[in-house]
Order: sequence, then C-alpha cells, then structure tokens
Amino acid sequence: MHVPYNSWLVALSIAVAVSVSYTAFRLAARVAEAIRPMRSYWLIGGASAMGIGIWSTHFIGMLAISMPMVLRYDIPMTVASLLIAIITSWMAIRIAGTERFGRGAVALGGLVMGGGIAAMHFLGMAAIDITPAIRYQPALVAASIIVGIGASSGALWLTFQLRGGRTARPLARLGAAVLMGLAISGTHYIGMAAASFAAHSRCYGGVALDNAWLAVTIALVTASLLGFTLMTDMYSSELAARAQAHAARLQQINAQLRYQATHDGLTGLLNRAAFLKRLAAALRAARAGAGRFAVLALDLDRFKLINDSLGHGAGDRLLCEVARRLCAMTRPGDAIARMGGDEFLVLTRPLASAEDAGAIATQIIQGLSKPLRLDSLEVLVASSIGISHYPSDGDTPEALLAHADEALYGAKRQGGRTFQCFVAQMNGFPHERLQLESDLNHALARGQFELYYQPRVDVVSARVTSVEALLRWRHPSRGPISPRTFIPIAEETGLIVPIGAWVLNEACRQARRWHSSGLSLRIAVNLSALQFRQPGLLRMIAAALAAEGLPPRLLELEITESVVMTDAASSVAILEQLSRMGVIVSVDDFGTGYSNMSYLQRFPIDRLKIDASFISAMNDDPQSTLIVQAIISLAHNLRMKVIAEGVETPAQLRRLASLGCDQYQGFLFGQPMPAEALEPQLRAHASLGDAGDTALTSARLARPAWDPGLLASNDR
Repeated sequence: MHVPYNSWLVALSIAVAVSVSYTAFRLAARVAEAIRPMRSYWLIGGASAMGIGIWSTHFIGMLAISMPMVLRYDIPMTVASLLIAIITSWMAIRIAGTERFGRGAVALGGLVMGGGIAAMHFLGMAAIDITPAIRYQPALVAASIIVGIGASSGALWLTFQLRGGRTARPLARLGAAVLMGLAISGTHYIGMAAASFAAHSRCYGGVALDNAWLAVTIALVTASLLGFTLMTDMYSSELAARAQAHAARLQQINAQLRYQATHDGLTGLLNRAAFLKRLAAALRAARAGAGRFAVLALDLDRFKLINDSLGHGAGDRLLCEVARRLCAMTRPGDAIARMGGDEFLVLTRPLASAEDAGAIATQIIQGLSKPLRLDSLEVLVASSIGISHYPSDGDTPEALLAHADEALYGAKRQGGRTFQCFVAQMNGFPHERLQLESDLNHALARGQFELYYQPRVDVVSARVTSVEALLRWRHPSRGPISPRTFIPIAEETGLIVPIGAWVLNEACRQARRWHSSGLSLRIAVNLSALQFRQPGLLRMIAAALAAEGLPPRLLELEITESVVMTDAASSVAILEQLSRMGVIVSVDDFGTGYSNMSYLQRFPIDRLKIDASFISAMNDDPQSTLIVQAIISLAHNLRMKVIAEGVETPAQLRRLASLGCDQYQGFLFGQPMPAEALEPQLRAHASLGDAGDTALTSARLARPAWDPGLLASNDR
C-alpha cells in the first residue's frame, strides 16, 4: 500500500533534527571543556535534550504519514524507543566530548549514533499496534542504517575539525548539524520507505493520537527544550568567557607578582633573593666543571650628596641610569642586581682568568664616570667596586657576597673610584666598622666628644674676628679618631642629628663664656643636610641661643651648596627665618658643587667660604686664581663677605689680600685647639666687636624682624 506524507510535518521533522544536532554539538564541546562535576551535568542534560529531539523527529515523521486508518501506539515500547534515543545520545556526546578525539573516536561515535538512531526508529515502528504486521525490505533497512552511521560519522568528524580550530567555527558547526540532521531524518525516512503496509491493515489496541495537533505540540515542546538548553549553553559560554578573561587577568597579575618578587621595583634589575638563586645556580654549575666566576659589589661614592642635594626623584633617575649603563657595560649572561640604596651586584658568567673580572670592573668605573644630566645640572658619578672570585674567595653564596663587600670597603678606603679584589687581610674590616658604629652610638652619652676651635682672621687687620667649631672624638681605647672617619658614619646612621644638636649647644655655651669675659667672637657651626631638613631646626637654634642668653649675631651656621639647593622653596623659608633671628649664614666649600650661582641672589646668605682646593692651587694654577677672584667679586657685589679656607703659606695670604678677600683660616695662623688652649691667642689677636661687619649689620637692619610665630608654618 502506498503511504503519502504531510510535507509540512516532514519539513518540521527535518528542522527539528538539524536543531537537535546543532544544540548537541555545542553541548559536546561544553562537555569537553567542563570540569567535574559540571561535566556530568552537561552530559546528562545534553543527552536528554538530544534524545528527546531525535525521538521527536521520529515521532513527528510518524505523524506525517497519511494513513487510511488511525495509528495506535503501544506506550511501553514508545517510551522504550525514547530511552534508546537518550542512551544513544549520552554515548555519542560522551565520545565526542573526550579530550583525545581522533579517528577511532569518530568511527566509534558514528557507529553508536547511527546504530542507536536505527534502533530507536525500528523500535518506534514496532510500537505501532497494526495487523497484519509491517514488512521491511532488507536492502532499504540496511541503507537506512548505513546512512545513519555515515552521516553521524561525518558530523562527528566536522565536530573534531571545529575543536581543532582548522575550520571556520560557524560553518563547521552548521555543517555538522546538517549532517547529523540528515543522519536522523535519513534513517527515519529510508526506514519508512523500507516498510510495507498491507491494504487491509487495521490497528486494534494501543493509544490513538491526533496527528496534526500532536505533531505541532511535540515540535513546540522539543523546540522549547532545545531553546532552553541552547540559551543555557550560551549563558554558560558567556560565563566561561568571563571566567577565562578573569583567569587571563589573574595569570597576568600572577606574572607581575612573580616579576616583582624577583626584580627591583625601581630599576628592573634582579633583587637580592633572585640574585642569590642565580649565584647558587652558578656555584652548582661551577662545581660541575663550568669554571671560575666572580661577584662584583658596587656602590656610588657621591650618591648621598646628589640625593640630598637634588632630592629623591633625581636620585631615583640617577639609579635608573646607573642600572641602564651597567646592563650596557656587562656581558650577555652576567646577572645584575640592585641590593637597595646605591648598592649593586654583578655575577659574571664563567671567566677565562681572574684578571677578566678586573677588566669588567674597570669598564664599569669608566662608564659610570661619564657626566650625567639631572634636571638642569650635569653631575659626575664615581663608583667603587669590590671583587670576590670563585673558588679562591669562597664556595658559598654568603662567603662570596661577604668577601665582595669587604673588598668594596677596601676600595673606598683607597679613596673610591677604583676596584679592589678580596684578600684575606680584609676579613676584619666589616667587623671593625660595625664596632665603630656601636662605639659612636654611645660616644655622646659617655662624654667622648669635644670641640676644637680654629680662628678666622681679617686679611687686612690680622685680627681674629670669629672661630669655627670643629668636632673631635677621643675614643677611650683607640685614641683620637679623625672626623673623616666618623662623620660619614654618623651621617649614614642618622647619629649626626643628636651629635649636631650637642655641638650647637656646646658652641653657644662657649661663645657665651667668651662674650661674658669680653671676647665678642662669633662661633661658626656646621649644619649637615640631615640637620637642616629636620623638623624643629629653628626651634632648636632659638632654644640654644635662649638657654645661654647669646646674642644671635654671635652664631654663624655653615651649610653647603647642596643643602641649600635641595628643595629650594623650603630652603628660602628656613634661611629667611634664620636671617630674621639675626643668625649669620655662610655657604661652606663654595665652588665645588653647583655651577649655577643664581641661588646667591635668591637666598639670604651672608658669607661665602672658598674651598681649600682652590686656595692650595692658586700659586701653580692661574685658572684657580681667576676662580677665586670671580668668587670674591661676585660676593662683594652681592654685599657678602668672603672667607678663604686652608691658607697655609704667606704667598697664599698675599695673593688673597691682592684679590680683596675679607677673612681667612688655616694652619698659617694656627691649628684647631680646645677653647682653653686657644683663649690666650684669641685675647692677643681678637677684634673687639667684629667691627668689619658694619656694612653687613646695616644691610640686616633693612630686613623684617624675626617673628617666632612663623615657626609653626616654616619650621621644618
């Protein structure tokens, strides 16, 4: 008997089959990407949705048959066909969702899927309760099964191509869905073509259903189920994409954290921890036969001066430039690290000889000594380097680093701007320095400091006009210790602040004693950069003057050019307050720092002290004489007095007199002495009242009076 079909329902069944397939392959990809337990959930949900869709395609196709009788279905067998569709879909999605999806998986998945679709179809046909029974043409039955297996295999192969990324994603997914839809609908309709119904066939038992409305209802339910599944998958894909983006961001942050954990945040060089790992690895390689290598410890000889003078921003730029130059001057494979501050380390790759490390150190010193421009100034950087060798100077990271540091101290003791290799005799130096720091920390409380005073003499009248207070340390076991030894340590450790306060108070006390006995001598006290920037500086000075009842004009504070130029606006405020108090301000070591002298017009400065290096070179170097002459002329035009330091010969004094210098100090007149030893000499040569300061006093009268109330806003 010829069986006609409702073309609309046939088209609907094919559309459902393609939609089912499209959703199924998206879910298979989701299964492949998901982790437990979400993978099991996606597998169960996908198998249910696909199985119901395949069964719906079959059932809609059955309802599309236009029979002269009402078809009746056996419910248990119909449900069994649905379960077969779901189980088949579960197996196919699981195979397609495996991590390793090759040709074997394609063949197995196609066989399972095609066979399962055929089994579901023919079991569904068997659920029709019809008499006489349906007969089948074996060739067409075989063809339906082959079409199902072949189309399923092709669909799964396209899915594999989609996951491998070798085909455009939308086309691959659509092609796979069409092939699988053909596998489902082809198996059904070829299987229906293989079925023969007798002309007098009748259905007696089972359940009768309204074909048209039931088909639309099944299609709508199936479409809703597939739509919900597809939207769930798309939403999950969006969540997965966000999670992937967050994971990528987290990975990026972790990479940054790993970088920060191993690199210096300012220069980008290795930090101490990373350098120690590289050093340990170099030691293992060297013990295995890689040969000798060296560790270079380096610091900058004048970094503190530059950092205090120009500020931390300029200091940071200097360190970055030093790091850049070190990278350019070392060899590929050498490791460079910043240990903090101005301290750097270099780990060389294997060396042919010990002399190679010295050649590297020489190249670094020469490269770093080239002028560097910071802001508007050109500065010179000097470096010192200590070298330790493996295996002669140690076979552990700690020993090599310690010996490189000891060699560095040795290089600095030689004056800097050089390198020093470690020798056994250096072993005690770091301990000696630490002991000196410890002793210095207790020296003030134990009364080991004393002040010496060096006279300043008027060039024309040869009278003493003032004295400079100079700190001395008399160690109980080591004896006198040079200021060149302990002053840098005091500045590095911050002890210079309490020590400087003691010097100021003691100098004011001595000045008051002399003033009470008829010697109106001004006492000059040096202020370090740390003292000048300390909060409460002006209060401390005012308190020292008030405690002794000392007239402010008898106190002179000496600061360097670098101190003045650091944070110029703040310096102006502090110096203005000192000027209003009546304290004299002088610039020490003038000429050795900044080439830009415009600050002399901006700041209330009373005196310039010409550095001793210019004075000692005057007789032999005409250029030095011209510099001294220019400084004197500039100072006088700005109504400042000039003091020459380090005058040791009559010839130097005569030259200064001819140039119009105001005052001098140095060994020509006398060495620094304690107050008691110096006092007879002062009484013989002192100038009563320092009459030479008449012009300076007149100039001060034009300035506003000091207002202690301004301390709250200007005192740093």
